Amino acid sequence: MKRTIKYAIATMAVSLTALAGWVAASSAATEREIAQHRTSIRQVAAGFPGRQVNHDALRTLPAPVQRYLTFALPNPVRPFRVITLTARGDFRRPGSEGFADTTAAQAIAVGTPALMFDATTPFIAGVRARAWDFFARGEMVMRARIASTLTVVDESATEALNRTSLRRWLLESPLYPMALLPGGPVRWEAIDERRARAVVSGFGLEAAMVATFRDDGSLASFDAEQDGDLTTPYHGSGERAVRDDYRMVQGVMVPHRFEVARVAGGQTLPFFKGEITSIAFE
Repeated sequence: MKRTIKYAIATMAVSLTALAGWVAASSAATEREIAQHRTSIRQVAAGFPGRQVNHDALRTLPAPVQRYLTFALPNPVRPFRVITLTARGDFRRPGSEGFADTTAAQAIAVGTPALMFDATTPFIAGVRARAWDFFARGEMVMRARIASTLTVVDESATEALNRTSLRRWLLESPLYPMALLPGGPVRWEAIDERRARAVVSGFGLEAAMVATFRDDGSLASFDAEQDGDLTTPYHGSGERAVRDDYRMVQGVMVPHRFEVARVAGGQTLPFFKGEITSIAFE
C-alpha cells in the first residue's frame, strides 16, 4: 500500500514537472512570437517616416482639423517612424460583463498602417491570458492563449479583419498625430465646426471614422458611422474611442486617458478603459 502511494506521488510529481516544463516552453515561444511581430513593425516603419507639418497644406484641411493639428503639433518634430507605449486599465472580454485589470503594449508605424498590440489579462482566478493583434502590409493576425499556452483565439487575414485593423490604426492615431497630416494615408472630409471625417486608405482597403474636437483643439473622440457586430469572439477596433488628459511627449501633445467601446443598436459598451503608462517616439 505504501509503495502504491509513493508510486502515485512520484508519478504525479513527474507529470506536474512535465506540465510546468511544457507551459514554460510554450510561454517562451509565445513571447518570441510577440517580439518578432514588434520587430516586423520596425522593419515596415523604416521605409515610412512620419510627415512633418506643412502650413500651406494644413490650410487645405477642414477648420477643426487645422486647429487640432496645430494643438497636437505646436512645434517642428523629427520625422518619427515608430511609437511604442505601455498602458494599464480595465478590460472586458467579449461576451462578458465584468472588467479585469489588464496591461498592454503597442508598437505602431507612424507613416503607414501597421501595428502590434499585445495584452495580459486575467482569464480565471490565478490564470492569465496573452492576446495580440498584428497588422502589417495589409494583413492581420489575431491570437489569444491561456497561460500563453492554450490557443483560444486564432484569426488570420480576411478582408473584413484587415479592414478592421486598418481602422484600428486610424482609431489609435491621436497617439501619433503626424499620421493625420496631409499627404499621408489619411484624408479629411468636412462635416461641421466640431467634426470631420477621417478616411484611411491602404492595401486596396478603406476605413473611416468621425472625429469630434473640443474647444481647446484636442481630439475628443473617434466614432464609426456603422454599428459593430457584437457576436464576434473578439472586439476588433471597437466603434468608439474617447481620449483625454493630453500631455506633451517629445514635442507632441498625446492623450494619456482612453476609453474604447463597442457600439450597436443604440448601445455604447466600453471594453477597455485606462491610461498610458509610458510612451516614446523613435
